[in-house]
Amino acid sequence: MAFTQQDAPWWTSTVVYQIYPRSFQDSDGDGIGDLRGVLQRVDHLAELGVGVVWLSPIFRSPQDDNGYDISDYQDVDPLFGTLADLDQVIAALHERGIKVVMDLVVNHTSDEHPWFVESRSSKDSPKRDWYWWRPAREGMPTGAPGAEPSNWGSFFSGPAWELDPTTGEYYLHLFSRRQPDLNWENPEVRDAVFAMMRWWLDRGVDGFRMDVVNLLSKAVRTDGSLPDGIAHDGRLGDGSPHYTSGPRIHEFLAQMHREVFAGRPGAFLTVGEMPGVTVQDARLFTDPARAEVDMVFQFEHVGLDHGPGGKFDPRPLRLTELKASLGRWQAGLADVGWNSLYWDNHDQPRIVSRWGDDGVYRRESATMLATVLHLHRGTPYVYQGEELGMTNAQHLTAAEHYRDIETVRHLAEARAFRAEADLLAAYGAMGRDNARTPVQWDASAHAGFTTGQPWLPVNPNHVELNAAAQRADPRSVFHHYRRLIALRRDEPAVAHGDFTMLLPDDEAVYAFTRRLDDVELLVLGNFTGEEQLALVDPVWTDAQVLLGNYDEPVVETPVRLRPWEALVVRRTR
Repeated sequence: MAFTQQDAPWWTSTVVYQIYPRSFQDSDGDGIGDLRGVLQRVDHLAELGVGVVWLSPIFRSPQDDNGYDISDYQDVDPLFGTLADLDQVIAALHERGIKVVMDLVVNHTSDEHPWFVESRSSKDSPKRDWYWWRPAREGMPTGAPGAEPSNWGSFFSGPAWELDPTTGEYYLHLFSRRQPDLNWENPEVRDAVFAMMRWWLDRGVDGFRMDVVNLLSKAVRTDGSLPDGIAHDGRLGDGSPHYTSGPRIHEFLAQMHREVFAGRPGAFLTVGEMPGVTVQDARLFTDPARAEVDMVFQFEHVGLDHGPGGKFDPRPLRLTELKASLGRWQAGLADVGWNSLYWDNHDQPRIVSRWGDDGVYRRESATMLATVLHLHRGTPYVYQGEELGMTNAQHLTAAEHYRDIETVRHLAEARAFRAEADLLAAYGAMGRDNARTPVQWDASAHAGFTTGQPWLPVNPNHVELNAAAQRADPRSVFHHYRRLIALRRDEPAVAHGDFTMLLPDDEAVYAFTRRLDDVELLVLGNFTGEEQLALVDPVWTDAQVLLGNYDEPVVETPVRLRPWEALVVRRTR
């Protein structure tokens, strides 16, 4: 079912802002961002005009994976403050008309969570079946290479099974060995998670962004074993066909909606982060009639510049491939469901460095990329600092500079067969630390982020690239984002119009239209540092310019686009 302008949910006309608290604002000088720091910057969010804040995990955690390893779902980690601090943040945002979405990480917990501590204590533990425990492969001695219950590899390198000496069995961890996977086949696990979610809604949060939520259901054989994946190189196999959008995932999410959200007064948002999800799956996940999740985060477009060796084997982006990917998702969810729109988040490098020009044309390319993204049909997400055009961390140049567990573990394995200079270049382009350098608030020492020593060094370009300077410049990236967000709110065709891709074979110009009733918008973006011609319908010459990133934009036939120029024009048919 497709939303009409009249029945569309509130979240179709808003923009979500992601806060990665560790790097947002430090209030106490310990070099780590915290909740009281968020309180100091709520007016920045209000001025930007966003309608939702998504908080990356602030739960109690050993911080093995920067908070995505949770040891207590119902408490705040002292690094970030207290529950009382969080209550103040929620209240302050609500006062400004901004909803709050929490990060729900329930594919796995920390190995320090009391559930897992109890589960690993003995084979007879009442919580033993809350996690995936299995003996060694039949016919192989426990602990021998290849004796793991299946050959699945972990997302963070190495096997996805860890031998626990206490009971002599292995537990499954699709991510770090300190992030054991919960067994969602067990109804007690589901009940505990749903009770926790209701507790947060009672506390005032407005929904959840659900981390890798389509990995909850694993394909279990009748004998309880988990099947091997195809091994392309070495003994580790690709287990993803057996846990990506697995056999019971729709059942689990429908139950979650019934038991947590159904019948509860309020306006909520549920977003499923779903690696490997297909358009066909997404239609099911986001169909309002099925009541599972409101929208999904998919990864197809952000994998287009990955080479045969994965993300740390980057290749140049082909614009035609980006159009084909995003266009397929626009068409696939046109009559049912909804898209999430994003370039940046805590797992992705900075888009202006990745697909733009972070040098001479940083402002132009940052604003062009924002315009093209936000004018698609779907709900846009802004990751902290993206509204400033923050760039990749060009000051992280040595192995010891990196903090992210994915990069550190990849380096430990890959340096045996790849030159370190090559690896460092790949991390500089694609590593997750690029997104995690502190937000650049002003030109002072440490960019106004902290009075202490930041946990990750501030990008040296903060002297000229910062929020204070941009707030004073009406042509800045910040003010362009404000205009984009206002346009989605004020022009119904942006949120609710049909989408039609133009110039699908053009490798330089991204072009499409949005149409609602008799209003039609043309969106153009030049993805190069050279002037380009956009060969579109000449009727647009008399159209009204709604938004551009150059002074005195010109609509002619054909449209002549300056380097990295963006243009949005409107006509009534």
